[in-house]
Amino acid sequence: MNTQITLAADAVRGGDQPLTMDQLAARIAADIPVGSYVNLGIGRPTQISDHLSPDSAITLHTENGMLGMGPQAQGDEVDLDLTNAGKVPVTELPGAAYFHHADSFAMMRGGHLDVCVMGAFQVSYDGDLANWSTGAPDAIPAVGGAMDLAIGAKQVFVMMTLFARNGDAKLVPSCHYPLTGVSCVDRVYTPEAIIAVGADGAQILETFGEEPAELLARMV
Repeated sequence: MNTQITLAADAVRGGDQPLTMDQLAARIAADIPVGSYVNLGIGRPTQISDHLSPDSAITLHTENGMLGMGPQAQGDEVDLDLTNAGKVPVTELPGAAYFHHADSFAMMRGGHLDVCVMGAFQVSYDGDLANWSTGAPDAIPAVGGAMDLAIGAKQVFVMMTLFARNGDAKLVPSCHYPLTGVSCVDRVYTPEAIIAVGADGAQILETFGEEPAELLARMV
């Protein structure tokens, strides 16, 4: 386990302002490899579907039993029987398929997904993920398929804010919230920075709104 955070050798400042969540969704969409099978977690990650180009040949999977999900449905497109795992109305693309919930989880657990994107309460420098409970006595556990995705997907991206409301970093040397998965996250996307995590520790790749060295100083 490496509990250090450093700057990548080629770390750059990619913009003068932190990204909006919509801009961050577009950036993640651009980083997903062409032809991938992808699961987008409940909440902010679902925005990514609105930024995927048809030319990317990316196929979206939703754990409630659909392969070939399109962008969020709008207006007359809304069909309340056609939703993603977060119960948000979505569209279907040509060739979309539907299947039992158990089959959907078998796809997740069987290593058939190339990428999943999830939110998080905390991520550790070496890639541990905590995203299902804060451990508070009144917290409502909401793990869903997160544990299956964290271990089953070939790459795990996290989309989250970098700092909590009290100013503490959510990328930490070691998670103190209950873990979803161990050493499973590959990359963390936040409005302030894109950060690689794993066995070699955390490395800041690109920052938005301040220089890489300035952001690093805020986090250590």
